[in-house]
Amino acid sequence: MAIKITDECINCGACEPECPNNAIYEGGVEWSMSDGTAVKGTFTLLDGTVVSADQRLAPVAVDTYYITPNKCTECQGFHEEPQCAAVCPVDCCVPDEMYVETVEELMAKKERMH
Repeated sequence: MAIKITDECINCGACEPECPNNAIYEGGVEWSMSDGTAVKGTFTLLDGTVVSADQRLAPVAVDTYYITPNKCTECQGFHEEPQCAAVCPVDCCVPDEMYVETVEELMAKKERMH
């Protein structure tokens, strides 16, 4: 399951540098699969859409930091727990029930990105 940032976010930015997948962005900032990853060429997103790795995609949130579920691996293969949740001062980094993935799926996603 990916992690999401709830609207309780205070925009402190503590989570962003902790993400090993560069999956966290400031509200309103476009994202791409290639940001901070080794992804090149095309990539199939969770919804089945095929995009260029460098293609800038619409932000998930405008007013608060957000995590793109396409890059979130819950820190599997990097840390024992999601680092965004570990450093969040207001506990607004929580499991995203919209994106349920097994540990194996999260590890496979990590391998595709790095």
